[in-house]
Amino acid sequence: MYRPTLVALLVLLCSSPLVDGGKVLVYPVDGSAWINMKVLIEELHSRGHEITVLRPSDSWYIKPESPHYKSVKINSPSGFDEEGFGSSVTTMLNMRRNGASLWTRLSMEYEMVKELYQMNEKMIQIMGEIFENTELMQSLNDAKYDLVLTDPFVGGGVLLSHRLGLPLVLNVRWTIQGEAHEATAPSPLSYIPIPMTELTDKMTFPQRVNNVIYYVYTCFQTWYITDSTYKPFVHRYFGKDVHYMELFQAADIWLMRNDFTFEFPRPTMPNIVYMAGFQCKPSKPLSKELEDFVQSSGEHGIIVMTLGTLVAKLPEDIAEDIAAAFAQLPQKVIWKHKGKRPSTLGNNTLLLDWLPQTDLLGHPKTRVFVAHGGTNGIQEAIYHGVPLVGLPLMFDQHDNFFRMKARGVAEVLDIATVNKDNFLEALKKVLYEPTHREKMKTLSNLHRDQPMKPLDRAMFWIEFVMRNKGAAHLRTESYKMSKIQYYSIDVVAFLLACVLLVFTICISTVMFLWRRVFCRSKVKRE
Repeated sequence: MYRPTLVALLVLLCSSPLVDGGKVLVYPVDGSAWINMKVLIEELHSRGHEITVLRPSDSWYIKPESPHYKSVKINSPSGFDEEGFGSSVTTMLNMRRNGASLWTRLSMEYEMVKELYQMNEKMIQIMGEIFENTELMQSLNDAKYDLVLTDPFVGGGVLLSHRLGLPLVLNVRWTIQGEAHEATAPSPLSYIPIPMTELTDKMTFPQRVNNVIYYVYTCFQTWYITDSTYKPFVHRYFGKDVHYMELFQAADIWLMRNDFTFEFPRPTMPNIVYMAGFQCKPSKPLSKELEDFVQSSGEHGIIVMTLGTLVAKLPEDIAEDIAAAFAQLPQKVIWKHKGKRPSTLGNNTLLLDWLPQTDLLGHPKTRVFVAHGGTNGIQEAIYHGVPLVGLPLMFDQHDNFFRMKARGVAEVLDIATVNKDNFLEALKKVLYEPTHREKMKTLSNLHRDQPMKPLDRAMFWIEFVMRNKGAAHLRTESYKMSKIQYYSIDVVAFLLACVLLVFTICISTVMFLWRRVFCRSKVKRE
């Protein structure tokens, strides 16, 4: 009587795929970047992999305990805490509001460069302490990890993977030198705009001049921010013949957090895997209270507003203007706002300390998303097909929103000059001019129309690196070449020298023959 049951169990076991769990060491970036790294960690855990996360003592988002990973505490603080970062954001916001003068722009650039320099300096200090901690390094070696997964916006994970001799997978949009493509893929300045220039891939001559000038400026930033900190460290621990960017360029797989619904067309590489929107999910039902509020909007629908995790509250005068603009619309508004309740707030606006962003963006009654321009939020808006009104504040947010505006799916305002009238005008454009919504729906369809979900694609390549102990066959060796070799300057110089030599020989031969003939004819005449 037990034989049919045993046969059924045997068939089930034979037909089930064997789970070969790997061991992944994760060196994340705190803050909003942890949100998307956590998505990868949870998916890896669900597939049977064992995850270990290195977290500093002052972690902001990264919890010490989780059902999806075990953590290893780094005793040194990273300096990337909520209070310090919030203070920096407030400083930048106040500087922007002082006006759009050249001096203000230069002051903001200086403040940004200073912040990035201090961040990199702190990172190098932490890595020095980790490398010198023989007990910690021995335990990491003994754990026999299959790969390191890291965000190269900070270099700690990259340095650690090479120190441990492990394959490296990057969850990437930015590296310590800037936009990730520039570190690994050909990036001609003639049609690849440098981030923050607010240029497209179709540039006029003056725009190309501007692009080159800004590229030179980014080279100066690299020299000041990263060269001065990473070069001595890498020379000490990896050898004087190693350039620190070689360690980044030697990564096996680059999981790129964008795609060509967001990025302008450009050259890419075999080991770059595009996974834009990997964190996006279908919306879940709202709580009863929130659903009732949304349904009360009737045919007008709702507006969702949040400025992310870094801006808890806006300056009071800006909040008053925004609230007054919302009050003049028939739509209902759900606004994530922790500051003082604006006196101009209308009955149509609900203030919340936290809101389910994905679930609201996926709701059929959502008409507009007012956002600060973080990559996660913009990709969720694309996924759900919701047009945007932008209030970018800092970092890559202006560049992100410029790309959305260039595609006709967003209206963008300067936080320094925003007021009730221009904010209301931008909202009405997006609400009542159908082109924004139509173009966003087209963008959403393009993003979704792919043979494999972005998260599944990311998982395949992470597990590919585990199975094959790396992906060296996809990695170009160009990073080992000097600039003279990469641009074939030595070859051009050699060929020019050969042409010059042949030309010289020809001229010399002609001159010699001419002199011989001339001398003979002269002798005959005499």
